[in-house]
Amino acid sequence: MGAEPPTERATVSTQRSTGRDLAQVAVFAGIIAVLGLIPAIAPFGNAVPITAQSLGIMLAGAILGARRGVLAVLVLLALVALGLPLLAGGRGGLGVFAGPSVGYLIGWPIAAWAIGAMTQAMGTPYRTAVGIGINVLGGVLLLNLLGVIGMVLRADLSVSAALVAAAPFVPGDLAKAAIAAVVAKGVHAAYPGLIRARRTAREDALV
Repeated sequence: MGAEPPTERATVSTQRSTGRDLAQVAVFAGIIAVLGLIPAIAPFGNAVPITAQSLGIMLAGAILGARRGVLAVLVLLALVALGLPLLAGGRGGLGVFAGPSVGYLIGWPIAAWAIGAMTQAMGTPYRTAVGIGINVLGGVLLLNLLGVIGMVLRADLSVSAALVAAAPFVPGDLAKAAIAAVVAKGVHAAYPGLIRARRTAREDALV
């Protein structure tokens, strides 16, 4: 009997890879949703609450990479748009995309992509110190920048007032950046294939 044709083996391998990717995307969409169960905090009456879900965004990018990280976030946002109360405080529906936190919501997939792309560019092995820096750039600076823009546009705040409103987010976000890097280090040590090789990182980030 002849061996299994190479094309058939390639097809089976591709199907397994696709199935694994979809499972990972679903798991991290669930993780982000579960983090929404942690009560949100609105310091000083801030219109945009502080939540734990940005930790899930950092984890998605740092562990899954750019493409799958973005997909996980988009799945979560699609479910929110359909009305599922998956955001912190039990929020959901299209109305949340018209509120003052819209900049953060739009920024979630962008931040996940940025973190994932930089993590892939770092290559293997995953280095915690570099990972923290990547999470700070994508999950703190970039995300809060987009959040500030959203508050200026939707909450009728001046740029300076929006920056003041965003300031309480920063200490917690820095802690999340460190936590996400430590968790990602452990996950990548256990499953080293999650980060693409350096020679394919740029290609995967552009998909």
